[in-house]
Amino acid sequence: MKFIALISGGKDSFFNIYHCLSQGHELIAIGNLYPPNNDKKDEIDSFMFQTVGYDIIDYYSQLLQVPLYKQPIIGGSSNQNLEYSYTENDEIEDLYKLISTIKSKHPNIEAVSCGAILSHYQRTRVENVCNRLNLTSLTYLWQRNQNDLMLEMCSSGIDARIIKVAAIGLNQKHLGKDLKEMYPHLVKLNEMYDVHICGEGGEFETIVLDCPFFKKQKLKIINQEIITHSNDVYYLKLKVEIVDKKKEEITKQLKLLEPPPLLDPDLLIIAQSESLHEDVSAQSKSNFTIDHIPKQNIKITPTKIFIYNLTSNDGATIEDQTKEIFQNLKTILLQYDLTFNDLQHVNVLLSDMSLFARMNKIYSNYFKNIYLPPSRICFETDISTTIQISCIVLKNIHPKTGIHIQSRSYWGPQNIGPYSQSIIDHQPKYKIASLSGQIPLIPSTMDISENNIAYNAALSLQHLSRVKNMVGVIKTASILCFITNSAYVLIIRECWNKFINVRCEPLSPYKENLIIAEVRALPRSSYVEWGGFSMEEINTVNYDDDEEDEVKVNGKVEEEEEVNTSGEIEVEENVNIDSWLSKFEYYSVSSKSNNSYKFITIFTSNSNLLKNFSKLISNSSLSIFITLLTTENIDGINAEYIPVRRLYNYEGNEFNYCIIIRQELS
Repeated sequence: MKFIALISGGKDSFFNIYHCLSQGHELIAIGNLYPPNNDKKDEIDSFMFQTVGYDIIDYYSQLLQVPLYKQPIIGGSSNQNLEYSYTENDEIEDLYKLISTIKSKHPNIEAVSCGAILSHYQRTRVENVCNRLNLTSLTYLWQRNQNDLMLEMCSSGIDARIIKVAAIGLNQKHLGKDLKEMYPHLVKLNEMYDVHICGEGGEFETIVLDCPFFKKQKLKIINQEIITHSNDVYYLKLKVEIVDKKKEEITKQLKLLEPPPLLDPDLLIIAQSESLHEDVSAQSKSNFTIDHIPKQNIKITPTKIFIYNLTSNDGATIEDQTKEIFQNLKTILLQYDLTFNDLQHVNVLLSDMSLFARMNKIYSNYFKNIYLPPSRICFETDISTTIQISCIVLKNIHPKTGIHIQSRSYWGPQNIGPYSQSIIDHQPKYKIASLSGQIPLIPSTMDISENNIAYNAALSLQHLSRVKNMVGVIKTASILCFITNSAYVLIIRECWNKFINVRCEPLSPYKENLIIAEVRALPRSSYVEWGGFSMEEINTVNYDDDEEDEVKVNGKVEEEEEVNTSGEIEVEENVNIDSWLSKFEYYSVSSKSNNSYKFITIFTSNSNLLKNFSKLISNSSLSIFITLLTTENIDGINAEYIPVRRLYNYEGNEFNYCIIIRQELS
């Protein structure tokens, strides 16, 4: 892509340019925001931009041999919310003016380079401007390990000097030193005081004098003056000049930077495990059609509204049907004084994945002005209609939290669609994170990985794990893995088990909360997709394992006395779900503690038992919501209905039905 680069003169903006060039993108122009001329100060307080050293910026146009565009910072940090929306007299509107001007001069630009490493504040603002101008944000430093990143910068040939210090352990004697000289001291400060090695906490700022992609010239400091700013904050006022590089410094061909490994070392070991290289040449023999249109319904709990099985009766095209469903959804939401902004998660089932782009175009219209749209899982399966949608709505979503990362990076796939990677349901006693479906995309290019199924299963699982870690809601509540061929089941379960053993406690119960389902097709012709929900409890009391009602071994119940599995049970006003779990062939619970919210996953092939149990809990006063994954027609269950071709638990055992119960406890 042709891109423009936002530069402050610092190491991060230039190192990100270096990665953009290494990824094959073409630099067209550079842009900078600077303090207004009537401001006598060299440095202004900005939540967003480095302004110290701004008087050197003009030289970079000659060094890079591209035009420079500048815009004064007129606005302040008026909108300090994490997620930015248009705010009059905010400094981000100055950024918008700058990039708009550059785009008017270079209408062929497609992307913007930004040196954000950890700052969500910076990233979301650049993404906001890029979205408004139909551009892509390129942030190849995003979420990189700071020690690894600093080592790469030190060895890359970039000459960056400390120009400002503002942290414990840093003072005026460190000004003017280069990164290699400062690295050991920064590591020591990180160990002692948790100072960010790359200065991401505002500990220091830099100015770049030379880069490998400065073709023939570089900067040389000819004079420097130390300025005391305030409270042990010091910076340099520099005078520089452009000098020719020596012959040995000029490279005929730019040495491209290597991207970080696609898989983390522990995930790579999993992907290369011999036990994951089974014969998957055989195609699935599943081939059927479910002739069943589930009933649209609404389930209300104290904190959520579940609206499920929305279909269209009259729409002639996928566009018409999608519009009809969303108009219906809007009407339902208005009845509860809610809007599309209150949606946490949406499941989209299609009869044909080739309709996805057309559906998505209409879908997008309903979330255009929502900065955190709901997370989403989408796949093709055997439904009797063209499209079926179910959603979770939060009654009190303010303040809304989650992540909607739209920048291209090495960290994980950018969300170029109208959905967030995760939305958090934050209640007083728990947090639940919805997790969008993750397929094996290569983040830096957004191409589907062409590696084998074991590698791609590990890659997409890594994407899911990184989302969980970023939102800080880590414990598995209910994870679904969709595959397009049941020959992959053994690989998926082994990948999952090894992942849990590496990333969690080896005896963790969370590995049991996995559902593997074969469907007809997945987005981008992927073979695997991971999604679901994670959970964290807040201020809960934990109990010992021996206080539980049942004893579980590998997710199964060791029956101390005979249980009735005929399905003949009486409807009770307040049923204790736990007392009925032992009737099923297999079940798992999201937590062993006395919590306020539970995910209960039940597998069975006994339709009679399932129907009667569903009637029991539906007619009780319990605050529950049911998701039913099924390989056969089954009527009379008030649930979100998800037909799939084949169903497996985490052990790889096959069942006809899987029911996920979300129980909110008082």
